[in-house]
Amino acid sequence: MRFLTAGESHGPELLAIIEGLPAGLPLTEEDINPWLARRQKGYGRGRRMVIETDRVEFRAGVRAGRTTGAPVALAIRNADFKNWAEIMDPAPGNEPRKRALTAARPGHADLAGGMKYGHKDLRDVLERASARETAMRVAVGAVALKLLSLLGVEGVGYVPGMAGVWSKVPFSWELVPRIEESPLRMTDPEAEAEVIRRIDQAKAEGDTLGGVIEARFRGLVPGLGSHVHWDRKLDGRLAQMALSIPAVKGVEIGPAFENAMKRGSEVHDAIYWSPERGFYRKTNRAGGLEGGMTTGEELVIRAALKPIATLMRPLPTVDVVTHEPKDAARERSDTTAVPAASVILCALSAIVLAQAYLEKFGGDTLEEIQERVARYRERVLRY
Repeated sequence: MRFLTAGESHGPELLAIIEGLPAGLPLTEEDINPWLARRQKGYGRGRRMVIETDRVEFRAGVRAGRTTGAPVALAIRNADFKNWAEIMDPAPGNEPRKRALTAARPGHADLAGGMKYGHKDLRDVLERASARETAMRVAVGAVALKLLSLLGVEGVGYVPGMAGVWSKVPFSWELVPRIEESPLRMTDPEAEAEVIRRIDQAKAEGDTLGGVIEARFRGLVPGLGSHVHWDRKLDGRLAQMALSIPAVKGVEIGPAFENAMKRGSEVHDAIYWSPERGFYRKTNRAGGLEGGMTTGEELVIRAALKPIATLMRPLPTVDVVTHEPKDAARERSDTTAVPAASVILCALSAIVLAQAYLEKFGGDTLEEIQERVARYRERVLRY
């Protein structure tokens, strides 16, 4: 399964084409739209989330509620485009365009992208570098999550800590309804209340906040990924996808950074066997991956999200046209997007996992894949 996205933050729409999905996958727009809604929620979001109500539209590859085996084309319209039609017009003329950006914003792609492509209007960089693009990748991830659900896999994204506050309530799958109701996607109501206070304070001071996000998956078969080539190792592929999320600057599988400071006897997971379960671990400090492959235990991916770079009290910068000192431009922004980023991490991780399932069990139809997964589960249990 492979995909491409296209579209700008203030363009008419975001687009994606997904190639390699099996025929017969039940799929409706309502399998995708709830994930888009989750991405838009979260305490501390900005005005863009009020303007947009993201909903996907099928343009190809789905008929009568099922995939046909042909490429699936998706679109999400940008409601705000009506206010940007002249600025984003692809036709020549009207230059210099209104709302041209020449004061590069520290922490963004503006300056590096401008130097790379020779742009003096840095809007040509920010429109594509914007986290708005992740709306379409979440839509693709929702399709992957639907496929995974029909193969017995469940995923969730949540926030273990942000704004300097860690949840004291450990994650459990029984808390997923609480996470879905939480404005911060946290398990701990007390930590949540303190984080909300800190978000309000940061907003009043024109500042932003970051945090740590986590995605978990259960029901995975062992052996997804491979140890035989570096580019087939699943942990490397998951890390690359996680680091492609704007503002993510660090990734770990399980408690990797904590494990790095311990002895091996405190870190590695002993192996056990029973007729009912086959091989299993009583601990999961490896985060569900060993040697670049899933172990069958719960998969845990954690990422560090830096504070959003657009500050309402801007940092100093330099104008790329005049080379004069200037305050950084202030595009519409959030105080924090950590809760939304946890949804993005779950959706994007699901893409990697769906790709791994299709590589290992690939068939032309969903029924073929389900049969192959079932046979493999039986074989692994008897191993």
